[in-house]
Amino acid sequence: MRVTKRTNIALRVMMFCAANPGRLATKAEISQVCQTSENHLAQVINQLAQIGLLHTQRGRNGGLSLARPPHDVTIGEVFRALEGPLPLAECFSDTDDSCPLISACRLRLALQDAAEVFFAHLDGITLDALVCDNPALMHLLTPPACAAQTRSTMPSPA
Repeated sequence: MRVTKRTNIALRVMMFCAANPGRLATKAEISQVCQTSENHLAQVINQLAQIGLLHTQRGRNGGLSLARPPHDVTIGEVFRALEGPLPLAECFSDTDDSCPLISACRLRLALQDAAEVFFAHLDGITLDALVCDNPALMHLLTPPACAAQTRSTMPSPA
């Protein structure tokens, strides 16, 4: 199984917002920190907002934030929303009946079971679990402007 670029970007956006609570994040800073184009980002942000995972605010002081607390968002939920039903083999597609083994093949059932186990595992992982107590990730997801601000407001060593 392969995660699509859209889902990968969505998870980066969600982790960025979880790592920067209490403020609206901008598309530009997420694009810079997560190293993705603003075009792809805009599409993903729109989709996440439509399904109720992100709150967006337009305007000069606009930006985005999580619509729910990170402990209420499961990674399985994000995957299902963005990936939809996963066609793991051509026989999963109702439009293409090109497999001559479909009437007797047990692979389809095995793959369906595997996909269910995959999603069940991701349902047990919250966004909070990916971000909390992960200082290396927090360092990566802190925008350069915020990092400079934090350093300038910290007392200098004596």
